[in-house]
Amino acid sequence: MDQFFLVLSLLLIILSLLPFIKNQHWIFRVPEFLKIQLFTLKITAIIGLFVFAKKDTWFWLVIVFLVILIIYHAYLLANFIKLKPKQHKLVKTLKEIKVISANIYQFNKEFERFKNLIRKEKPDIFVTIESNKDWEFELRDLENNYPYNEKITLENTYGMHLYAKIPILKITTHYFVADDLPSIEALFKTESGEEFVVFCVHPPPPSPTEENTSKERDGDLMCIAKRVKEIKKPTLVIGDFNTVAWSRISKLFQKNSELIDGRTGRGILATYHAKYWLFRAPLDLVFHSSTIFLKELKVLEYIGSDHFPICCIFCINTSNFNQEKQVKTITTEEEKETFSLIKKGKKEDSNNRNT
Repeated sequence: MDQFFLVLSLLLIILSLLPFIKNQHWIFRVPEFLKIQLFTLKITAIIGLFVFAKKDTWFWLVIVFLVILIIYHAYLLANFIKLKPKQHKLVKTLKEIKVISANIYQFNKEFERFKNLIRKEKPDIFVTIESNKDWEFELRDLENNYPYNEKITLENTYGMHLYAKIPILKITTHYFVADDLPSIEALFKTESGEEFVVFCVHPPPPSPTEENTSKERDGDLMCIAKRVKEIKKPTLVIGDFNTVAWSRISKLFQKNSELIDGRTGRGILATYHAKYWLFRAPLDLVFHSSTIFLKELKVLEYIGSDHFPICCIFCINTSNFNQEKQVKTITTEEEKETFSLIKKGKKEDSNNRNT
C-alpha cells in the first residue's frame, strides 16, 4: 500500500508540473483541465502516505512537493470561491439582458429538451455551439420569438448559431486562424438606445482525440482578445473556450482583451463533462468589459450534451461601479508571446476536422 501511494504521489506531481512547460502539445495542456481533481487527489495521497509509508527521506521530499503544489493550486482556485455578489443601487434601474450559451453537441438528438430550456428561461439572446443542419432545422420553430439570427451551419462540430430578440445592428463572422473555425461578433441596440457587443467563441481543444496541440486554440483566442480590445463598446465574450478559467491562456486572454472574468467570486461553475461528474471543469467561460455589470452567472440543466449550458444576466453599466480596478493589463513580454501564439495558430494546419 505504501508503494501505491508513493507512485500515485509521483504521478500527481508530474501531472501538476507539466502545465508549467510552455509546450503546446496536448500532453502538457490537458493537465490544466484537472486542477480540481489533482488538488483533491494530492490531499488524499498525503493522508495515505502518512498512514502507510515509511517516514524516510523520500517520504518527506514527496510530502514537501505535494504541499507546495496544494498551496499553489489552492491559490489558483481561490479566485473562484463563491462569494455573495455585491449589488449596486443603480442596477435596479438598468435594463437586464439575459444570454445563454450552449454547446449542444452536434450528435445530440434531444432537440426538445434544449428548446424547452429556452422556452423556460426566455433569454434575450442564445447561442448554440456545434450546431449543424439538423439543429438548424429543429430550431426553426423558435425563430418567431427570436427573429434576429446568424447561422453558421457546419458538420465539423464547429457550427454556430445565434438567435436574438434584440435587434442586431451589425454582425460579423470571423475566421481568425482557419476557414472552418468561426466566431461571431454581434452588435446589438436595446430599446433604450444602449449598444453592446456579444462575441461568441469556440476554438478547438488540444486532446488525443482532436487537435494534437493547442496552437489553433491559443491563436484564435488571442486574435479574439485583440479584436475585443478594439471594439470600445460594452462587450460580453461567451462560449466554449476549450480551456479552463485558471489556465495561462485564459489569463493571457483576459489581459489582451482587458476584460473581467465573470467567474471571479462566483464559484467554479463547471460545465464539462455533463455526464461524468468526476472529470468536470469550467470550459464554457464568460468575460465582460468594465462597462457591463454582471448580475448573475449560472450553469443550467442537462440538455443531452456533454456540456451544461451557461447563462448570464447583465446590465449595461457606463458608470463602471469601480470595476475598472479589475482590469488587468499586458506586459511587453506577454505581448510578444501573444503575437507568437497568433502566428503559430495561423500556420497550424489541422487534418482532424471533418467538413
